[in-house]
Amino acid sequence: MFAVQPELKVFSGSANRELAQQICAVIGVPLGQATISSFPDGETYIKIDENIRGRDVFIVQPTCPPTNQHLMELLIMVDAARRASADRITAVIPFFGYARQDRKDQPRVPITAKLVANLLTAAGVSRVLTMDLHAQQVQGFFDIPVDHLYSLPVLIRYLRDRLKRKTVVVSPDVGGLKMASAYSQALGVNLAIVAKQRKSATETEAQYLIGEVEGHDVLLVDDLTETAGTLTSATEILKRNGALDVYAGVAHAVLADMAIERLQKSQIKELITTNSTPVRAVAGFTTTVLSVSELLGESIKRIHQDESVSSLFKIDNGKKTTN
Repeated sequence: MFAVQPELKVFSGSANRELAQQICAVIGVPLGQATISSFPDGETYIKIDENIRGRDVFIVQPTCPPTNQHLMELLIMVDAARRASADRITAVIPFFGYARQDRKDQPRVPITAKLVANLLTAAGVSRVLTMDLHAQQVQGFFDIPVDHLYSLPVLIRYLRDRLKRKTVVVSPDVGGLKMASAYSQALGVNLAIVAKQRKSATETEAQYLIGEVEGHDVLLVDDLTETAGTLTSATEILKRNGALDVYAGVAHAVLADMAIERLQKSQIKELITTNSTPVRAVAGFTTTVLSVSELLGESIKRIHQDESVSSLFKIDNGKKTTN
């Protein structure tokens, strides 16, 4: 006899409920009902308001700012689902906070990305679905399956229509070279690199350009922008080297107050990003937010049906992303 497949249930924390609703529309299931509130002392209270015994549960919760609150909310919701006898719990984390703390780069510092992986597993997560990790080795911090998606196919569809003139893809630092190479191959254009020096957590300085951008539009690509320091300093050196319009393609736009100010003063023509996290509006600046609901929704369906998600890494022309 064949086993009956558990019913699919999708729940959302408070971090990005709009994205969870879009995902449910793609899948064709209603968003699960749960109560999320706080006690007077700030402790998080969660109650799942429907039966999930034996269900295949997916919890959508990017750990974006306020990071600690959203992470704790995710852990508590996972614990609630586990104690309610869910068959399997998948944490859908479109933006994985703490991913930048992936190694000991100084004495006596933690590897917080590994700690978060341990916390999720201990809470009862069976599987993780995430997107555009800052460091791919974070996948290895988990002892449970991790499905790692890329926003490149979503951004490329828009960029092919948007970029009309000769374009060069630029990595704003050496660490992003692999991602930039994937974009340059997908667009069929040349690649350049801006070398930078980090002065502090919020300050970077672009030092020199490797490659030719004079007379070309430029697409700056990065996985994450928080203070916009890397993007804006890279734009300055690109403009000094004769670049025309500068576009920034970023998977996760976690825009702090400092980023808003810098973008408003910058020479970046447009920021193209995704709704992996809620994106703050920047007055007087063009920001295009593309939805990853279809990408995540299709992934959830395939995970639920025990099918492969690897074909989702492909872009329109059949090439695979290499980042």
